[in-house]
Amino acid sequence: MDTYAIREPLGVVAGICPFNFPAMIPLWMFPVAIATGNTMLLKPSEKDPGATMILAELAERAGIPKGVLNIVHGAHDTVNFLTSHPSIKAVSFVGGDKAGKYIYERAATHGKRAQCNMGAKNHCIVLPDANKEHTLNAISGAAFGAAGQRCMALSVAIFVGKAQDWIEELVGRATKLHVNGGMEPSADLGPMITKQ
Repeated sequence: MDTYAIREPLGVVAGICPFNFPAMIPLWMFPVAIATGNTMLLKPSEKDPGATMILAELAERAGIPKGVLNIVHGAHDTVNFLTSHPSIKAVSFVGGDKAGKYIYERAATHGKRAQCNMGAKNHCIVLPDANKEHTLNAISGAAFGAAGQRCMALSVAIFVGKAQDWIEELVGRATKLHVNGGMEPSADLGPMITKQ
């Protein structure tokens, strides 16, 4: 009996990216897809597609052949296309739970491989023997970095025992954060991506 494992490219794959890391997440997707022999349709968030366009231009300058990395724009209709077109064999998504569940179900219904990394909730347990200054700085950065608009944002902190006395100081630090344009030197927090 002979057993073989043959690794072959899937062909055409798709990536659907969120707004909050417009360069990092496309870089999780298209280099791996291309390195494993696939071509990619990459959909950046319609809220901030510029970083993906710059990455595509850099990829072209680096020698990626035309047609290997393709950027598609749009919202719901574009997602429906990517999750249903018969030539697309796999879909990768990073973003919120509602969109991720929709994308996963549509892709699976149409016989595609689907990978959906969806809205994480992150927890922190603070024990009384923790270094107070380090802990409060770490919580502030984790909770408020990227204006809290990221799956790595710390949304729950549990203070145990005497560490509960630190909560008031943490609230004080949060109220002192300066919200301004994200590129302003005085800004601790940039604005939310949209009014919604």
